[in-house]
Amino acid sequence: MTAAPAGPDPTMAAIGEAVAEGRAGDIASARRKLLDLWSAIGVTGDPLHRCSLAHYLADLHEDPARAIAWDIRALDAADALTEQRVQEHHASLHIAGFYPSLHLNLADDYRRLGSFEAAAEHINAAEAHAPGLPRGPYGDLLRGAVREVAEAIARRDRTPRAAAPGSPA
Repeated sequence: MTAAPAGPDPTMAAIGEAVAEGRAGDIASARRKLLDLWSAIGVTGDPLHRCSLAHYLADLHEDPARAIAWDIRALDAADALTEQRVQEHHASLHIAGFYPSLHLNLADDYRRLGSFEAAAEHINAAEAHAPGLPRGPYGDLLRGAVREVAEAIARRDRTPRAAAPGSPA
């Protein structure tokens, strides 16, 4: 049985606040806050913090070349995460559920850059990890996005997806 978290995680709360700010339209401020947090966490800090922060920071960049650096950091941090750490944060989460989204974002970055072979590798990884997605709206959304990106890769389409994180409104 997983132990309950010792208390609120102030770093995850700060990441959540910055993400909400970015989604509300203040992208520059959200980026600054996340970059400040990244400096405080460091490259060897808690993998959950690094994964979450990098994943969300990538979404704040329209330019796929800038997003890809953060998406790679998020995937690297996920590889250092343990199931125990994820469940300490929230009992309903599983590390397996992180990988479809992380690989999807990298596939979309590479696709938009015209690197279709690398994009295909990551979309295949996203598809392979899709059984780890939860049932319900979130899982359905990601499964649909994986299909959409796979189709765009097959067409060699570099057009930004309208529904992608970081896309202009």
